[in-house]
Amino acid sequence: MEAVDQLIQDSLTTREPLVNLVGHHIVNSGGKRLRPMLVLLAANALGCDAKTRQIMAVVIEYIHTATLLHDDVVDESMLRRGAETANAKWGDHASVLVGDFLYSRAFQLMVQLQDLRIMDIMADTTNVIAEGEVMQLVNCGDPDTTEERYYQVIESKTARLFEAATRSAAALAGADATTQDALGEYGLCLGRAYQLIDDVLDYSSNSEEMGKNLGDDLAEGKPTLPLIYVMREGNDEQKALVSNAIEHGGIDKIDEIRAAIDATGALQYTADRANAESEAAVNALNALPASDYKQAMIELAQFTVSRNY
Repeated sequence: MEAVDQLIQDSLTTREPLVNLVGHHIVNSGGKRLRPMLVLLAANALGCDAKTRQIMAVVIEYIHTATLLHDDVVDESMLRRGAETANAKWGDHASVLVGDFLYSRAFQLMVQLQDLRIMDIMADTTNVIAEGEVMQLVNCGDPDTTEERYYQVIESKTARLFEAATRSAAALAGADATTQDALGEYGLCLGRAYQLIDDVLDYSSNSEEMGKNLGDDLAEGKPTLPLIYVMREGNDEQKALVSNAIEHGGIDKIDEIRAAIDATGALQYTADRANAESEAAVNALNALPASDYKQAMIELAQFTVSRNY
């Protein structure tokens, strides 16, 4: 991870000071580095070359960071990881353009790998992520969003990059198709679990632990699974309350909404779905031989659903 962090810093440097400023702000703002960690763990579990896996880890982190810059502009977010967002500090234009720079720098690094399989995985992944962003935009303000539609969004926006991290590591290690698919399934399930728990924490954690303002998704009218569950299982009053919040956004009635979420068991339902995804991720690792890296991946799946930030 130290080598990956150094490569991130080295490859982020450019002749334009604003790119350096914004890029370093978001890259160094205290993220978990979860996605590049997945690349390293999966690659080490399969015996992949050190330099190759480090470059792939940086590629994944740059694409993730670019999506964060763009997301914060679309969502008008002011806080991420406990600090001001880049758009809050430098404006929307700088955030979008530096996000574009990070996307293109990721593909420059990818070319160094000289592997068409990786280009194929990442081209598909970035396209699906963009599609997921549009799907989420369409869902915003729509209280009739279904659980199926919600899963389509979180798989596209979040889980597919987790899948790309583990599948690309397997491809670089020269693993067979069955092992690549198993590692891809691990990443996909882990990514879904991660987002499900994020949606639980949006109503059960606090701003200091989460590093963002609670209720942000509600303020933007995003129909996440706890809200969708209330719309399906709540009484007429609870449904009307949540429907109005989704349709119009805002958190002026967040206490009443949290009460409705608690009363219907929506958080437990969402957490149960996350636990099922975590278990599926662990089961997918049966394709790997025993190692410290495999054990770490098992523990990571367990941490994903037990975390409070």
